[in-house]
Amino acid sequence: MSSTAIATVTKMLESLPEPAQDQVVEHLREYLEDLQDELQWEALFKRTQAQLGAAARRARQEIAQGLAKPMDYDEL
Repeated sequence: MSSTAIATVTKMLESLPEPAQDQVVEHLREYLEDLQDELQWEALFKRTQAQLGAAARRARQEIAQGLAKPMDYDEL
């Protein structure tokens, strides 16, 4: 975010009563935590994309060869 955008957000917050400022800050904190979690998941999926593709190809091959069997959810 540019310093201009930060200054704008700061001015907007300063125009609010203090309890509302606290509420906005808490919402921002939660939003940023969620955003960081999403970015970490995206990075993890990008790093494992080749492995996931290989696993899918293996599964399709095993199904085509008749080596796969339906999952029995009662056995889980």
